[in-house]
Amino acid sequence: MVAIALKESMSPQATSNWQVVLPQLTGDGVTLREVRLSDAPALFALLTTEEVSRFISPPPTTVEGFERFIAWAHQQRSAGRYVCFAVVPAGYDTAVGIFQVRQIEAASSVSEWGFAIASPFWGTGLFQRAATTVLEFTFEVLGVQRLEARAAIVNGRGNGALRKIGAVQECVLRRSFLRGGQIMDQALWAILATDREQSKAVWGARPREGRVLPFVRTSPSKSS
Repeated sequence: MVAIALKESMSPQATSNWQVVLPQLTGDGVTLREVRLSDAPALFALLTTEEVSRFISPPPTTVEGFERFIAWAHQQRSAGRYVCFAVVPAGYDTAVGIFQVRQIEAASSVSEWGFAIASPFWGTGLFQRAATTVLEFTFEVLGVQRLEARAAIVNGRGNGALRKIGAVQECVLRRSFLRGGQIMDQALWAILATDREQSKAVWGARPREGRVLPFVRTSPSKSS
């Protein structure tokens, strides 16, 4: 079970000190850890392709740009406003994707998440396993009560996956996302901590087959 693996991989000290360094989270065949400067070349090669970047905020355009983004991510984590996990499949040393969680409203524990996974890993189940682990960390360790995601209306993959995990589409944000000279409408989705608790209670009573998680745009990143 991913949730059990998550809890076993983090000591109480690690969970309370995430602003000092992110804990290493372990799922089924995937590790999530703090993004490192050594990940920059792989992230540049894998996340700047057309198929990956078409529905996300523009990624950095150079390896050096990714290095600056990683340094910025560490600074924001230290300030308690943002976390960025590297997605590392079993047998790999460097990242093939990232998950980001950004604080929106501290007082009401509202955050936004975003992610990008290299296209060779689409359809392998890597995303679903990693996303489950990140969700557990977000709700149980960061204390987020409401987690939002935005997906371009034309991004059928992202919207369909969000719907399957029980996220609620609350509205359409008209002409809210500029990408490649085109202004797109976006769907605003939300998952509440109470939704997750109810879902875990239901899944605890029956088999878990068919659980999937979304692919949507990342939160705005620092480009070169």
